[in-house]
Amino acid sequence: MYHPFSVAETIKSAWIIFKKNFVTIIVYSVIAFFLLSVLGIIIGFIYSPTDFTGTMIVSFLLIWVQAYTTLGLYKLIFTLIDSEYYDFEFMQVIPKVKMIWSYLAVVFIIAFIITNLTILIDYLEPHPEVQFGVEILAGIGGLYLALRSMFFNTFIVDDASGPIESIKQSFELTRGNLLKVVLILGIIILFIALPAKLAQYYPVISLAIVFTYPFVNIILAVTYRKLVYSHQDIDDDIAETN
Repeated sequence: MYHPFSVAETIKSAWIIFKKNFVTIIVYSVIAFFLLSVLGIIIGFIYSPTDFTGTMIVSFLLIWVQAYTTLGLYKLIFTLIDSEYYDFEFMQVIPKVKMIWSYLAVVFIIAFIITNLTILIDYLEPHPEVQFGVEILAGIGGLYLALRSMFFNTFIVDDASGPIESIKQSFELTRGNLLKVVLILGIIILFIALPAKLAQYYPVISLAIVFTYPFVNIILAVTYRKLVYSHQDIDDDIAETN
């Protein structure tokens, strides 16, 4: 292979992309967090636990906006990577409606699996030994599925894949690189967990999420691209643009 997948090179490339496009990425992140915060406040005022229809509507609206901002960030990242030597228009970073539906479909599939596993575990409460075994198996299986399917959103954005197709592609992409993907995921968790822990003692550090959230998503996007190049056995143009 021209450029075998390297964790160190991936983090370095992600940092260079983040540094080169710092203002653009931070402005997007601030706008996204502002919109989500305002929407959360509005929902807090109008939410009524007795109004099932209203609750479903506002919940779906919140999920839709979260999906839109998440895929929009990935669209922005890929556009910045691919537009290294030419300008791009704002419309290029707006995710298509099909992408939103594909993303939401995967999210609902995952939620369906988790909900049914939770019901099963609760059902086994009279049999604690069996319940404990199912919990262990569910935890291991859940972690494995999360690792193998973690790139479904990048395929939805970068390849316009459907929900099932994107999951299959993610499984294929992580084949043979699972340990390195685990290491990447560990680094991402560190970037998220460390500020969250420090924010318990120094609340101002909670603002760091405006920087860490886009950076960890850049890491995921670069990891995805480098794994694609590695599997296709072609030159790694991300390295070239750095």
